[in-house]
Amino acid sequence: KTGKPIIFVNLSGSAVALAPEAEACEAILQGWYAGQAGGTAVADVLFGDYNPAGRLPVTFYASDADLPDFSDYDMPGHTYRYFKGKPLFAFGHGLSFTKFKYRRARLSDGVLRIKVKNTGDMDGDEVVQVYVRKADDPEGPLMSLRGFKRVSVKAGKKAVVEIPMSAENIDLFNPETGKMEAASGKYIVCYGGTSDMSKLRKLRMRI
Repeated sequence: KTGKPIIFVNLSGSAVALAPEAEACEAILQGWYAGQAGGTAVADVLFGDYNPAGRLPVTFYASDADLPDFSDYDMPGHTYRYFKGKPLFAFGHGLSFTKFKYRRARLSDGVLRIKVKNTGDMDGDEVVQVYVRKADDPEGPLMSLRGFKRVSVKAGKKAVVEIPMSAENIDLFNPETGKMEAASGKYIVCYGGTSDMSKLRKLRMRI
């Protein structure tokens, strides 16, 4: 009510429903269980002495109403791979004090080459993420993380990130054998700085 910006620092070991905080605060910093140097690390970020580039390793749901019953261990509805709703903060989500723009990726010789440009005013790191979805498998996961790489890019500069995308890098669970195995077919490859499908660029490939 005073008009002053509020930064909410959340210290937790896993996902927490932060819908009210996301509405009331200008920013949320996820501190996890930071240990004895955590206060210094948080202060460095809040005062702009360090440009953060962390990414969420779990999905932050808006409410437990978004999840199946606690005793339901089937995959549908669980994790970013099968959740069809809109999460509060997606798996792989994270912000920094600069912005990055992705150019169209090129796939050749089993390697996906992604051009990333730092379009902001500060040097920073970006965590490039690559997800795949088997186009002809409607019962399979919506997407699966198949590669990521953290890259430092100076303000106004570009970088090329290479992610292996051969058949050996794309294995899926085979319910008949109970093992993760390479699966031939058509795939949709999504890449960007999050698992949020609306913010990812896409291309198609066949293996």
